[in-house]
Amino acid sequence: MNGYTFYWSIVWDALPQLLAGAWVSLQIAFLSLIIGTLIAMPMAVARQNGTGLGYRFSTAWVELSRNTPVLFQVYMIYFGLGALGINISSYVSVLAAISFNNAGYLAEIFRGGLATVPRQQMSAARSLGMTNFQSFRHVIFPQVFKAIFFTYVTQGIWGLLNTSLGMLVGLRELAGTAQYAQSVSFRTFEFFIVTAAIYYLMAKILQLSAQFAFSRMYRS
Repeated sequence: MNGYTFYWSIVWDALPQLLAGAWVSLQIAFLSLIIGTLIAMPMAVARQNGTGLGYRFSTAWVELSRNTPVLFQVYMIYFGLGALGINISSYVSVLAAISFNNAGYLAEIFRGGLATVPRQQMSAARSLGMTNFQSFRHVIFPQVFKAIFFTYVTQGIWGLLNTSLGMLVGLRELAGTAQYAQSVSFRTFEFFIVTAAIYYLMAKILQLSAQFAFSRMYRS
């Protein structure tokens, strides 16, 4: 750092591109959380049941997604499938990998939430004429979401930070945009300091928004 001079004006000029990359990161984080949730909910139920094909499939998914690096998952989808002649864009590859990873973690988060709901709740819902699907939708999962709300949000923020892996497969999300900008300007410190600050602000805004939303939805 001796004698290093910071040139922030270069980063300021590139700020619109960095913000556009941040928007791509937010898109992938949001979509992967939704996709992961839709996959994780039935897997959590299957894991709770403890038997059958659904249980074995869900267990394999959870074990693989939680015990291998997200980077490996991105590479397997982007480069692995590419080697088999199945070419997928970097955007879809990163979205698929983070969705896969989210689903594994969320399945266990939901399973923990299901354990907090008394089993009599399902019996009561069924006695009112609800189907299994209706019981989970209207009775069980609303209680589960309240129990796991902040853990769920934390997983969403983790997914947002994992979008930075997209720069390794050529995706111009926030980290990829910063990587490109510093490679042509050679201003590494400036670009990555500002990029880290943008990631921090996005994560903090999501965290504070979640706290506000929780206080509004579940205030006593």
